[in-house]
Amino acid sequence: MPNPKNPTRSISEADVVRHWFIADARDKVLGRFASHVATILRGKHKPTFTPHVDGGDFVVVVNAKQVRLTGRKLDQKEYIRHSGYPGGLRSDTARFLLEKHPDRVLRAAVKGMLPKGPLGRRMLSKLKIYPGAEHPHAAQKPTTLEINA
Repeated sequence: MPNPKNPTRSISEADVVRHWFIADARDKVLGRFASHVATILRGKHKPTFTPHVDGGDFVVVVNAKQVRLTGRKLDQKEYIRHSGYPGGLRSDTARFLLEKHPDRVLRAAVKGMLPKGPLGRRMLSKLKIYPGAEHPHAAQKPTTLEINA
């Protein structure tokens, strides 16, 4: 039976206070870095965490091109996509994607760590990834996020 003096509270979308964080991916291991970013996007770092509400914060990732993959993943890890047409299956290695579209590697890693469905897609939309050090979100005054991964 719940304690009437200290009831469990669930926050609603209207009660969520969002902050902006900036994280530097330079020389960070991809999976460890992505798990920290996913935690911030979900809002699990807040005491008001509610699993069915998007209570997370915005995360701006810079230097995504310099993220690190351990072992032989640069040449062995494949990212697969399909155009929807017959014979439309395409696959790229992690090395190719890091050179051409470095944001896709990090976005795929974080996406796999978020809930599936509309809630996860809403959380993923708060992730902003840039290959270099420049970003257009200075007006939001993002706080530096120290990730020791």
